[in-house]
Amino acid sequence: MSISEFGQRKSTVRNPTKTLTLIVIITLMDTIGVLTMYPMSQYLEEQLRQRFNLLKFWDLSSKAEFLHRNSHSIRAVVGNAKYGADAALIDALPKLEIVASYSVGFDQIDLAKCRERGVRVTNTPDVLTDDVADLAIGLVLATLRRICECDRFVKRGAWNKGDYKLTTKFSGKSVGIVGLGRIGSAIAKRAEAFGCQVSYHSRSMKPQTNYKYYSNIIDLASNCEILIVACTLTDETHHIVSHKVIDALGPEGILINIGRGAHVDESELVSALLEGRLAGAGLDVFENEPEVPEELFSLENVVLVPHVGSDTLETCKAMADLVIGNLEAHFQNKPLLTPVI
Repeated sequence: MSISEFGQRKSTVRNPTKTLTLIVIITLMDTIGVLTMYPMSQYLEEQLRQRFNLLKFWDLSSKAEFLHRNSHSIRAVVGNAKYGADAALIDALPKLEIVASYSVGFDQIDLAKCRERGVRVTNTPDVLTDDVADLAIGLVLATLRRICECDRFVKRGAWNKGDYKLTTKFSGKSVGIVGLGRIGSAIAKRAEAFGCQVSYHSRSMKPQTNYKYYSNIIDLASNCEILIVACTLTDETHHIVSHKVIDALGPEGILINIGRGAHVDESELVSALLEGRLAGAGLDVFENEPEVPEELFSLENVVLVPHVGSDTLETCKAMADLVIGNLEAHFQNKPLLTPVI
């Protein structure tokens, strides 16, 4: 017998009641229906399957028939910032107790309906902050220094015919951040390391910061060279980057969006880029993902990435662990790890 096996045997003998309780909890958890709203990481799916009765919602031929058959067994929903739980779904699940967002965002979850029904909501903050902030700075550098276009320049053999044209530096630029929460603050610290002057706009002035505050986003855009969107999507922040904001940023300005696609009036952005009223853009998110305006594809001053702000192996595992931790805590009547409501 190995040492670990001996320890397990000894523990079981000394505390049989605790072992029996654990077995009962595991058995009960296995009967709990957890509805997943979209394809997710293999790790998270495996962890959910090991603990719960995992049900998938995205590949069904008839969602109505599925809900009719399974509605009374589903006690949890796992979604993200794009596929959450609207009022109709919540109403269709009479036994629903918790919605766990595999994202820091929860704008696709009907919080009012959840409060009305007493449904708990969790998300995955903090663990993805560094990755998203890193990508924001990466998009700034890629847009200003034309890194992607330089890569294509070399790969198509154009360097033999002459050097690539001059680009624009990042260090020392003025950076305006829309939303100075966890991610916005992490972006600000990184921008400071490049010697940038940082200012911000949010609903209210943040205490304990030396960054200049603008109560109006147009004023912020008028006084920065790079505008980075990092706020939460709400009714108030929908299309917060409007025609007026883009014009205030001006023909030398750069727009970076790592928030949500709907923060930016996409048609206005496309027009501004095509007409030269904006110097460039770096976009991780879009209004109608995965659809992206084709007019942007040929613009060398635009960098497009497929909503990968938090998509690293390390962060996706940490987010999955938070989802699992919140579900287990709820069904074991323990405090939630990261509650929204």
